[in-house]
Amino acid sequence: MNGGNCSIVSEFVFLGFSNSWEIELLLFLFSTVFYVASLMGNLLILLTVTSDPHLQSPMYFLLANLSIVDLTFCSTTAPKMIYDLFRERKTISFGGCVVQIFFIHAVGGVEIVLLVAMAFDRYVAICKPLHYLTIMSPRKCIWFLFASWIIGLIHSVAQLAFIVDLPFCGPNELDSFFCDLPRFIKLACIETFMLGFMVSANSRLISVVSFLILIISYILILVTVQKKTSGGISKALSTLSAHVTVMVLFFGPLIFFYIWPFPTSQLNKFLSIFDAILTPFLNPVIYTFRNKEMKTAMRRLCMRFVNYSKIS
Repeated sequence: MNGGNCSIVSEFVFLGFSNSWEIELLLFLFSTVFYVASLMGNLLILLTVTSDPHLQSPMYFLLANLSIVDLTFCSTTAPKMIYDLFRERKTISFGGCVVQIFFIHAVGGVEIVLLVAMAFDRYVAICKPLHYLTIMSPRKCIWFLFASWIIGLIHSVAQLAFIVDLPFCGPNELDSFFCDLPRFIKLACIETFMLGFMVSANSRLISVVSFLILIISYILILVTVQKKTSGGISKALSTLSAHVTVMVLFFGPLIFFYIWPFPTSQLNKFLSIFDAILTPFLNPVIYTFRNKEMKTAMRRLCMRFVNYSKIS
């Protein structure tokens, strides 16, 4: 019994795709490859930005911190999920489940604020280029970073405040690969309809409002550029395409989880895997593929390693 919440449930069981060993084997290979690729891609971006003097600008400062967030996010759920795909009985302790929920919501909140900050950075760079370094000063960048972590932690703690004292006396099966807050709440031994509604409304409000803010900001950028220069719209679209793609990849699964009125268990599981593993992998790929400076800096970094290895 967990005395802190008067619970007789000490662990939870993930169902995964319990009826198909073939699918779980395929997911094991898929998840392992993309998790390792996510780690390597985000570490490469982090190392490139911090080591290259040509990338010491606000945009790359925010990009490096987004890579740190992606590293944290995928490492919160992916290692446990990959390990469990080998096991017939997939379990997690009560405390481990709460910790997973805490980090998922904290890091998710941080990423939302960072994406808003990156949208603001692009707005200033495109619409107010002469004032860019003044507006996006190092102090402002640090403030954005500090605010993102504070907001993420507040959001996560606010979510957990609703559930830490819930009694759990069975059943203890979660139809997922990792601890999902709405499913977690449904396992409590008391009526949790209103509590589940409040938790979902909280996440729904943050996701939708942030998504709308980002959409509006990018529309304003395009309108401003179109008014200022003929043909500038195509250049702006090229510059913003990576940011918009990352935004859709991040918010798409979130909006589906919390707003779609007809969720299905199997689709939710696939989207959960996509959100936990594939999105952190795609972020560095998208930003480097669309950015000539990043590709050039990575080539310089590789050449330094090659030259160093030759000297050694």
